[in-house]
Amino acid sequence: MGLLQPDPFLNELTSMFERNRDKGSVWVTFKRSSMKSKSQKNKMATAGEPVEYRCLIRATDGKQKISTTVCFFFPSIFQAQC
Repeated sequence: MGLLQPDPFLNELTSMFERNRDKGSVWVTFKRSSMKSKSQKNKMATAGEPVEYRCLIRATDGKQKISTTVCFFFPSIFQAQC
């Protein structure tokens, strides 16, 4: 499905959990990401610009994949909404 905003991501995640309630699994992963390529990060580091990291959250049930990004400092607030 691709990269979603946090609220639609939570809606899709809820429906994914409901579809797999009786049988199946849902995997959720959290990863630190700058959403930039390695060469872009190197150029920023050389120029002295700070690299802004975000928290990339992915979920899949084996059939459907969804993801979102949240500010790196607020993943616990996002988890509380789940």
